[in-house]
Amino acid sequence: MWSGRRAPDEDAEGRWAWTRGRVLAALATCIALLLAFHRVVPNSPGHMGSLLETFLPWLGLVVVVLLEVALLRRSPTALVALLLPAAAWTYQFGGLLLPAGEPGAHDLLVVQHNVSDVNRDPAGTARALAAAKPDLIAVEELEHPVVPVYEKTLGQDFPYHEVQGTVGLWSKYPLTGAGVVDIKPPEITEPWRRGLRAVVHTPHGEAAVYVAHLPSVRIRPSGLTSGMRDESARLLDEAVAAEKLDRVILLGDLNGTVDDRGLAPLTGRLNVAERGLAFSFPAAFPLARIDQVMARSATVGRIRTLPATGSDHLPVAARITLN
Repeated sequence: MWSGRRAPDEDAEGRWAWTRGRVLAALATCIALLLAFHRVVPNSPGHMGSLLETFLPWLGLVVVVLLEVALLRRSPTALVALLLPAAAWTYQFGGLLLPAGEPGAHDLLVVQHNVSDVNRDPAGTARALAAAKPDLIAVEELEHPVVPVYEKTLGQDFPYHEVQGTVGLWSKYPLTGAGVVDIKPPEITEPWRRGLRAVVHTPHGEAAVYVAHLPSVRIRPSGLTSGMRDESARLLDEAVAAEKLDRVILLGDLNGTVDDRGLAPLTGRLNVAERGLAFSFPAAFPLARIDQVMARSATVGRIRTLPATGSDHLPVAARITLN
């Protein structure tokens, strides 16, 4: 007769099931801690904190792999532990995956693109950017010999433009007060102009538009080389902080993600995109979004990538609602 009690071997099997996967559970807990407390990871040596933050969304893929292993091992301990990183990732990035709202009457559509200084098809690139029908187009790595190509290709739909050094801005609306923004780190001694500011006069009011290209970073065995990028970000933040107009739009290749603490001076002052991951680099297999759209006294809605051009970056487009 069945007594309602589990046999001794069944009890042992149940206890064994909960002891399986302790290593997986420990890994899941570590991933959750990295997602939730990435700011406490030290940045020295090798800017390891910034390196982690550059690829932070990809920890979600690690969670998926651990989930598959936990299912194969039939480990309830690991499955329960995986709820922690899943919740942490959802809190950190889940909102970016939600649908975007409907475009508003006061919206601007902006496009940001590092066009590459070795781009063999500047005219095709310009046409691809214009095809998104934006109000503003910001470009970086704009070499002097190809400027006339962009002027000719974009001139009809974007009659107002400004170029300073290797950065440029094309607009459907009038631009005034254009000039250089000095974001050159002290370590760079050669001529180097990668920042501009102009006031765009939209039908919904004025906005100061900044276009910037911060120094590149490199991943080496010793870690991330981002010192000059961080210094340039600080100088750009100082310029934005001193801006007298309330509305500010920042477009640029900032060589860092919005989670990277190296850009904290800017992300602490400006709004970032509320929707969309939009990994933009490298174009062949995008791993991170280092092309950014930020704003003050305005809301950056969904950011998305556009089709590839002749550049090693993908263009990004975003809607900005002027407050």
